[in-house]
Amino acid sequence: MRVLMFGWEFPPHISGGLGTACYGMCKGLLAQNVEVIFVAPTLHGDEDKGVAHLVNASDVEVDLRHPLYKEIFKNLTYIQAGANLIPYVGTDQYFSLEKALKRASHFDTEIYSKRKYSFSGAYRANLMDEVNNLAMVAVKVATGYDFDVIHAHDWLTYRAGIAAKKASGKPLVIHVHATEYDRTGENVNTIVYGIEREGMLAADKIITVSNYTREIVIKRYGIDPAKVTTVYNAVEPGPDKEPMDEKARGRRKIVTFLGRVTYQKGPEYFVEAARLVMEKDKDVRFVMAGSGDMLHTIVRRVAALGMGRRFNFTGFLRGADVDRMYGMSSVYVMPSVSEPFGISPLEAMRSNVPVVISKQSGVSEILSHALKVDFWDVDAMADAIYGLLHYPALSQTFARMGAADAQQLKWSSAAEKIKQVYKEAIS
Repeated sequence: MRVLMFGWEFPPHISGGLGTACYGMCKGLLAQNVEVIFVAPTLHGDEDKGVAHLVNASDVEVDLRHPLYKEIFKNLTYIQAGANLIPYVGTDQYFSLEKALKRASHFDTEIYSKRKYSFSGAYRANLMDEVNNLAMVAVKVATGYDFDVIHAHDWLTYRAGIAAKKASGKPLVIHVHATEYDRTGENVNTIVYGIEREGMLAADKIITVSNYTREIVIKRYGIDPAKVTTVYNAVEPGPDKEPMDEKARGRRKIVTFLGRVTYQKGPEYFVEAARLVMEKDKDVRFVMAGSGDMLHTIVRRVAALGMGRRFNFTGFLRGADVDRMYGMSSVYVMPSVSEPFGISPLEAMRSNVPVVISKQSGVSEILSHALKVDFWDVDAMADAIYGLLHYPALSQTFARMGAADAQQLKWSSAAEKIKQVYKEAIS
């Protein structure tokens, strides 16, 4: 079986969990004898080519004089987005539409002929143009490769998936890693919501990363439940090792938040829980690793509470730096307000770090050895952190059993279920 897959990023060049999930998925599908043709807006040359046939959309030449383009894109509109946006970040903050401009797509052969689109591969002001340009490239790729099914990840690639389906006649599977409701709560951006629903309606099958997300897709987007299947994410296996004791991790107790500093991830609740813990323990240190639109607000709050000396900001971490951060941590906390899944707790558990996670997360559906609290209950969050810091038996049990849980969540198993969804879409 061969799959044409569209994603927005691929390791090592990532901004969050989406690229990590795409890599693990490709690797798992390869073990299931499924060949993946992975199309990304831009590639840098240092990606792992052993897990998929990688296609750099920036290198694909399209001929817009072809009648197929006129037919597929005759109703396409472009929207110039005046701010940065990434797949999971709150669009209310990052998706300013004050200068939004709608212009009908047209194909003047005196202006357009054979050309390549230049993609930044980032989340910049021209993001919506790049979303639509990827759909242009998708037509060329879909008519140039032989494949059985199309797989598109999150709203940034849904239009590419739809275009590939129209061009090839092959079935479309979309993968929902997050929705507009996760990113913004009730303050949804109608443009992004519209693209999400457009993709869901066009898809033959929909994969969600948790039952939590599946319910949002069904209830908020009006999608037939029979069309939606949950396949949980996984984590790349780590080396087998015993939990590190306090001496090995360092004399200081370190509590870590690692993720985007945005509304969805609940960083303000982490800060308030930190305040409560610090009132009881003067030796604990808190670390916020990540960047995002709420970072300055969080820094100001930490300063206002007088916690600056024991609260560190590292900025965005990737690769080996992430592993080092986990290696230094005594507790990992994910206080997300709305988390479709959440791979980072699995990565922490794989590193023998006990975790505290919000009940409002997809990963909480499958983890047995994690302390779970409501994101808004900072007292319960603080109690959970304090208990893991001060009761060695509790901490060691959750570290040991959590690591065992994480090792059982393999991408090969997830890929087996995804392959079954492909078969149902094709039949």
